[in-house]
Amino acid sequence: MRKYRDSFDTILERLQFAIKKNGLKNSLQREYILKVLYENGGHLSPDEIFALARKNHKGASLSSIYRILAFLEKEGFVLSIEVDNNGRRYEIAGGFHHDHMICTECAKIIEFYNEELEQLQEKITDSYQSRLVSHDMRLFVICADCLKKK
Repeated sequence: MRKYRDSFDTILERLQFAIKKNGLKNSLQREYILKVLYENGGHLSPDEIFALARKNHKGASLSSIYRILAFLEKEGFVLSIEVDNNGRRYEIAGGFHHDHMICTECAKIIEFYNEELEQLQEKITDSYQSRLVSHDMRLFVICADCLKKK
């Protein structure tokens, strides 16, 4: 299964449009942050993105990473998920729908998709005469690796 619906070039084209729409100057840092998330599959913290960005953009600052992530999330380029008390992790938006299992021991994030769960959610919302618009399922677990260590 492909991770993303759009190519990275298509995402960059949309980014250029959003930058113009918001009256901003072009920024290689925005592009690089998207590239880091696209190539690494996401679920990165701002600190992890900062460490990767510093390799190619020595002038990057953690505060600029946070500002850029806020812009990218507001414009629908990235999604964030709350993993634990340490903050959010980010991934490219526009990929195929999936849910997350988050290990409470090591904070590993496991993506999954289950058609039966998706159908059950529709059935539940139908039973309340409602229409499902969106959902974000996070299951907090102890992963197989952590269970083996115990």
